[in-house]
Amino acid sequence: MSERLKNLELTAVEGSDVHVRMLAAPVNPADINMIQGNYGLLPKLPAVGGNEGVGQVVAVGNSVSGLKPGDWVILTSAGLGTWRTEAVFSEEALIQVPKDIPLQSAATLSVNPCTAYRMLMDFEQLQPGDSVIQNASNSGVGQAVIQIASALRLKTINVVRDRPDIQKLRNKLKDLGADYVLTEEELRMPETKAIFKDLPLPRLALNCVGGKSSTELLRHLAPGGTMVTYGGMAKQPVTASVSLLIFKDVKLRGFWLSQWKNNHSPDEFKELILTLCNLIRQGQLTAPTCSEVPLQDYQLALEASMKPFVSSKQILTM
Repeated sequence: MSERLKNLELTAVEGSDVHVRMLAAPVNPADINMIQGNYGLLPKLPAVGGNEGVGQVVAVGNSVSGLKPGDWVILTSAGLGTWRTEAVFSEEALIQVPKDIPLQSAATLSVNPCTAYRMLMDFEQLQPGDSVIQNASNSGVGQAVIQIASALRLKTINVVRDRPDIQKLRNKLKDLGADYVLTEEELRMPETKAIFKDLPLPRLALNCVGGKSSTELLRHLAPGGTMVTYGGMAKQPVTASVSLLIFKDVKLRGFWLSQWKNNHSPDEFKELILTLCNLIRQGQLTAPTCSEVPLQDYQLALEASMKPFVSSKQILTM
């Protein structure tokens, strides 16, 4: 993959065009996959990287009615390129977000929290007191799942990889509202069954890893429960035993936010964004821990985001 910083001419602002100055844009795993060419949506090359971020409107074309200079905006779809200082987008590619939420929350709003919210709402009809189990619980989606589930009064069983500072990570996730934080190894131990005595068995499992980790999640699902896969960080297939499928009738589903957006109207996506903004305002949803990196040092941000056990999201600032 070859990437470099380049100066581009901006097109004139006419009709439904909106000139946006980008403020901050994160580096997500999907952005790296897109650069590597192994993602479900690939822009025409040469392309600008980055699929998420927040910008401020500088100027609008004469047929733009819903936005004005000074407004904060995020992008409605992937592939438009957010790792840049300025751009001209069409009005329908943008959604206004309130300026009274933290900048880092606005910059990381349109991918991970949206994925977390939809997975919690769309697959199982969960009631307060029900439980959810997930792996990669320290990821951007994982942290959003913990907080949104807590706001919905759902219990979370959060699985993470073991690491030297595991206690620090347990404390961090519990501060976000996690009920249980276990390592992959602890989940396999017989004594872990005690946890499941205190809780209803999870009807929903969220898998971003695949391989052994996802097999373990399936083992702990309630009969008839659903495991939703939204990533594959282990680069290994999801394996479900025949007995689990026959005797527990577990369901295996997938989730991709871009597909959800294709199947729903722009107004439904706006409604989702506003629901999340309300949670942010109420202090029930915070941005993941972020490290801000100036755009010209983008290479450092890309390298840092690909290291194992990263507990900080890299955010490019313009």
